[in-house]
Order: sequence, then C-alpha cells, then structure tokens
Amino acid sequence: MFNALVLDKNPDFSAELREVDDSFLPTFPDGGGVTVAIEHSTLNYKDGLAITNKSPVVRTWPMVAGIDGAGTVLDSDHPAWKAGDRVVLNGFGVGETHKGCLAGKARLHGDWLVRLPEAFTTRQAMAIGTAGYTAMLCVMALERHGALAQPADGEVLVTGATGGVGSVAVALLSRLGHKVVAATGKASEETYLKELGARQVIDRAELSNAGKPLQKERWKAVVDAVGSHTLVNACAQTRYGGAVAACGLAQGFDLPATVMPFILRGVALLGVDSVMAPLPRRQEAWARLARDLDPSLLEQITSEAPLIGAIQAARELMEGHVRGRIVVRTQG
Repeated sequence: MFNALVLDKNPDFSAELREVDDSFLPTFPDGGGVTVAIEHSTLNYKDGLAITNKSPVVRTWPMVAGIDGAGTVLDSDHPAWKAGDRVVLNGFGVGETHKGCLAGKARLHGDWLVRLPEAFTTRQAMAIGTAGYTAMLCVMALERHGALAQPADGEVLVTGATGGVGSVAVALLSRLGHKVVAATGKASEETYLKELGARQVIDRAELSNAGKPLQKERWKAVVDAVGSHTLVNACAQTRYGGAVAACGLAQGFDLPATVMPFILRGVALLGVDSVMAPLPRRQEAWARLARDLDPSLLEQITSEAPLIGAIQAARELMEGHVRGRIVVRTQG
C-alpha cells in the first residue's frame, strides 16, 4: 500500500490523499512500463490548476496528480531501465491523461524517463522540476537563435521572476554571465531576486498593461512565463534581431499584439514546450542544468511540504502566495 493524491469527479470534483495499492497503477499492455518508487515530487502551476480544479487540466478520472517525479526504479519492462536506476520524469501528459507522481509509486513509460544526473539528489531534481527544466529549454532556445551570444552585450528580461520558471531562469542566466532584469509584482522579493543574480528588479506593472506596438529598444532577449500584455510589451521593447522565449500564461493566454516588432525589428518569438519535448532535448536540458545551475541556490528558491500538505500548498500557489518552488516529500 502507498499514499497518492487522487483527483476524482464522482460526480463532483474532489482532491484527497488516499491509500491505494499497485492495482491502482496504470498498465502498458504493449510493454515498456517502469515502476518507480517516487521519493520527491513538486507542485507546478499546472498541478495547482488541477488540484484546485481551476482549469480542465485532467482528462481522465480518477487521476493521481503530479506532472513531475524523481526516484528509484523498482521494476522495468523497458530495455533502457533496470531496478535501482535513478530517474526523473517531467510532463508527457502525466498528471493529465496518465496517473502522476504525487504518490509513493508511479508506473511510467520508459521512453519518458531521463537518468537523474549525478549532480542532483531527487529532492534537488524536484526543486528544479518542470519549471526549472522549462527555464533551461528557454535558455537553450535563445542560445540557438543567437540572442545570448554576447553575455556582456545588453540586458535579458525575465518576467514572472519570483515563480518557478522565473527564479531558475534568473539563476541560470546570471551564472552564464548575462545582465538579468527581473520583473515581479512582489516588491518585497527584490533581495531574493538579487541573491539569485538579478542586476535590477522592475515592477511588473511596467509591462502588464496595453502599450504601444513599438517601444524603446532595451532587451536583447526575454524569458516570458506570463503571456498576454506582458509578452506583447516585452516583444515591443526587444532590440533589433533579439528573441523572446514564451513558455507560460500566468497573466493570460491572449496575445493582443501587432506584427510591428517582428517585421520592423526582426524580433523572433520562440515558443517553448516542455510537455512533449523530445527525449534528446530533455537529456540535453538536464545535462545543462547539472553544469550551469548552482545547486546551492536551490535551497533559496525551495520550500518543502509533505504529501498530505500538497493540497493546501496548491491553493497557496494559485493564490500567488508562493515564491520559487515547492518540493513534495512523497515517502513517509
């Protein structure tokens, strides 16, 4: 028996901690299943939406929440994995269409797993989680475009900077030598963001309202986890030939923009998806995180909750009372 955070709709929505057994785990009739003892999971924005029923994230019922997990393989039908291997899981519809990792165990397809870098414990991996892995994907996308080729040349904007994606993005970009400007609505977190490496902190209100189609050029690159007017203004302020990596919608999923930054300044808008990113890109992202992220900063951006406390923590996340990352202990 093990505990799992189960979401159900029978007929009304419920989120509760249940004791279940292995028969509750999904199966893979065609093979490839891997049973993992989940040691740590985490709460992402999508988890918060699912657990609080704020958005139709869950597609099949009942569902075990948790789009991220890290732990040790117990048994495997997949040739790449054997008992004792240490693995990390991000996305692939887990916690949405496939029972997830806010539980003592999960059964996952071997094609979805990445070997846990030796640099990280399972707790550290979940302090990174999908949010930090997404931040790394954004950095990689900006690098491929060439927007980060000259670290000393210009500023990089990070929006939603006290969130999970933003916190890791600030830490990564700073360690890579870039001048990071962090946008946040939480003025009290300026010290926190500067400890992560931000050179300057600005009020998100400077970006969150409707603005001119073209504005003064400032950013050589942007990591945006907010969307809506914030993303539009970030594009309008990006320098000629710069790039904006968009990965979130905390303000909204609308894009009330014009084509002006794209056709007059050659600005590139780079969409970054973490859920279905191909395995080689995931492996590269985790290898880069092990190399480029200062693990000592993870404690600064991380709070911890037991599995029984994950529901309340999800509510606090959706109410905007959480900074950085929440790691969930799934054992004990």
